[in-house]
Amino acid sequence: MRSILARGKAFDRVRFEPFQLERVMSQWEHVVEYNLSESGAHPATLAELLGEELTIDDLLTTGLNYPQVEGTPQLRERIAALYRGARPDNVLVTVGCAEANFITARTVLEPGDEMAVMVPNYMQIWGIGHNCGYRVKAFRLQEERDWALDVQGLRDVVRPATRLIAVCNPNNPTGKILTEAEMDSIVDAADRVGAWILADEVYSGAERLNDCPTPSFWGRYERVLATNSLSKAYGLPGLRIGWVVAPAGTRDDIWRRHEYTTISTTMLSNKLAAVALSPRVRPRLIQRVRDYIRQGFSVFEGWLARHASTFSMVPPQAAAIAFPRYHLDASSVELVERLIHEKSVLVAPGAYFGVDHHVRISFGLPPDFLRAGLDRIHEMIVELRDA
Repeated sequence: MRSILARGKAFDRVRFEPFQLERVMSQWEHVVEYNLSESGAHPATLAELLGEELTIDDLLTTGLNYPQVEGTPQLRERIAALYRGARPDNVLVTVGCAEANFITARTVLEPGDEMAVMVPNYMQIWGIGHNCGYRVKAFRLQEERDWALDVQGLRDVVRPATRLIAVCNPNNPTGKILTEAEMDSIVDAADRVGAWILADEVYSGAERLNDCPTPSFWGRYERVLATNSLSKAYGLPGLRIGWVVAPAGTRDDIWRRHEYTTISTTMLSNKLAAVALSPRVRPRLIQRVRDYIRQGFSVFEGWLARHASTFSMVPPQAAAIAFPRYHLDASSVELVERLIHEKSVLVAPGAYFGVDHHVRISFGLPPDFLRAGLDRIHEMIVELRDA
């Protein structure tokens, strides 16, 4: 024990960086009248999930013991079936994709290691890098090119010292889906230096424009760590079920970190997640989310057209979110704070995704609720314009 403590003293203390996006959401999402900050579609009910697959009696007879720490065999089999060439021993079930991202990064990186992170992005992985003493470099999606990958920028930041390249595809907050050529560029950059690719793929299945699921990075390169969950494309965030698919030996290394964090997910969540990913239920849940996305985007697009002098936007290809740029004299954090306190509406500030003067707005919601929330934002825009 003494030698372990002595080794720990060799690392400089890093000032803790809060996860700003989740901080503001956890403070306000259940307080405001209109929460338009979520990145998933309107969540499903237990009745919608169960359908005719399980009865309440089936749930009442479930023993509330620990499930297998790595996830039940049935659930891991159903997750593995989603990835070409994967087996159950490639799968670790986690408490949401957030735990999967956290323990995966902690497994493959050491303090002082270098990582390259896609921006804009859900900045969990950026904060993990800062708080764990990793050196974080950014490569960008370019708004002026419809959020296309800056391939040269990627090549410039990926160096022999780079141990990890972190991507989100489809992207949060832009809804951008990487092209095959862009995915190849990321694989080539990783392969050139032997880096891991950490691919957060939680929006795969939540496509707006077609019914083709976004392809995974899994199987394109031997050092891929693919994370996902039931929260976004399935509309089941309350189950808190995520996973990582990794090479079997690395999966076991990640599993060891899982035992330090949450130990396991719940027995009921494992059972319900297996239902969600069953061949009969999974297509129904995905179609439900796509219906919310497509219906909601029609409402949002019409509202945005009426505010063309204030907003401009690259339309999202996937996910229940839009990321418009606004043309107002206020930072995104200031704008969001005013919306919270003056209009009881919550949206997500672009600054918390690495791009200011944008806001992330959820539209995968019941139409009447969405319209009412957007009306509150309209009131704020009018007041700012008249000030």
